[in-house]
Amino acid sequence: MNDIKQFLRSNALRPTKQRIVIAGYLFDGTDKHVTAESLSTELAKRKHIISLATIYNTLHDFYENGLLKKLTLSADRVYFDTNTDDHHHFYSEKEQFLIDINKNIKVNGLPKTPKNKKINKVEVIVHLDK
Repeated sequence: MNDIKQFLRSNALRPTKQRIVIAGYLFDGTDKHVTAESLSTELAKRKHIISLATIYNTLHDFYENGLLKKLTLSADRVYFDTNTDDHHHFYSEKEQFLIDINKNIKVNGLPKTPKNKKINKVEVIVHLDK
């Protein structure tokens, strides 16, 4: 628990009880893709009842501090990824989950960039059949 508190402090975040619980789940060493709703469900299974608003705010705090990557799939479907390195994803629309794709794949046929602009990065989400 002290490691999580220090982790939060070192990332300019106050270690509240809720943040400690959420960080303990998210940053356990395995890559995760979560929505606020799926995280709420997982935490409830572990007997941690945290309001959806608090979970949503905490995910955004973690994102704003560079601890999570935000993937907006639609207006009502936002995922947060614990792997913040550049990489691609498969998205299963039926089961509503993401799977990482190796970042070393090459994406060909990119459009010409506007004048005085350059491509910063390319991240692909491949949507799978329902």
